[in-house]
Amino acid sequence: MSKSGTIRTGIGGWTFDPWEGTFYPDKLAKKRQLEFASRELTAIEVNGTYYGSQKPETFAKWASEVPDGFVFSLKASRFTTNRKVLAEAGESIERFLTQGLTELGPHLGPILWQFAPTKKFEPDDFEAFLKLLPAKQDGLPLRHALEVRNPSFMVPEFVALARRHGAAIVYAHHDEYPEIADVTGDFVYARLQRGSDDVESCYPPKDLDAWAERLKTWADGGQPADLPMIDAGQPAAREPRDVFAFFITSGKVNAPNGARELQKRAQPRV
Repeated sequence: MSKSGTIRTGIGGWTFDPWEGTFYPDKLAKKRQLEFASRELTAIEVNGTYYGSQKPETFAKWASEVPDGFVFSLKASRFTTNRKVLAEAGESIERFLTQGLTELGPHLGPILWQFAPTKKFEPDDFEAFLKLLPAKQDGLPLRHALEVRNPSFMVPEFVALARRHGAAIVYAHHDEYPEIADVTGDFVYARLQRGSDDVESCYPPKDLDAWAERLKTWADGGQPADLPMIDAGQPAAREPRDVFAFFITSGKVNAPNGARELQKRAQPRV
């Protein structure tokens, strides 16, 4: 294929005390940390939106501080996903999407809908939830990523459901959560959660090399042969896809190093 999607790598948030004087230069003012991080990395996953709403002015301020090509992935509200009946989440979804996040404009990346490990797959209810997710908000296209953390989702029916609604199943590289590498959307979203504070690049260099090849395969429209799929008999259409990979949780101290090193290996900065 002559075309390839854009690969972006990043971290969770940009405020973390151990990054001061390591990732961030000494004496850099906290108010300039986003400005710095967005020029070292290509994406950031925002966790704060999971816990509470932000003001439109806040999203506009974030957008004003980052360069062209940089994007924010926003974790959707816990009040939307942490409920027994997902089909009843319509009002909560609307409240989340209308808080002003479209002030990010072209810097708005995927919306991450994260479900608790106790949330089991109930096909009818989950499809009702997916039908509530709009394709656009205020005229801005939306991309939806689904992070499920219960083994009951490891069935072809879930893969087919996500694909039918154009939502990407998050590939979670995690010690406990399900690993589902089936491509179901027009982008790929990976959360790399097996890093180490004792490894300067978060993941060992040889593992970063392997992940770079996987990201490039996804971006070219392919499917990495060494990642577990639930429904290998129904591959996604082969077409270029944007890819997002975030170093999250384990190894957080060195997550920025991991993101920078993986970006170098996978694709030059956009």
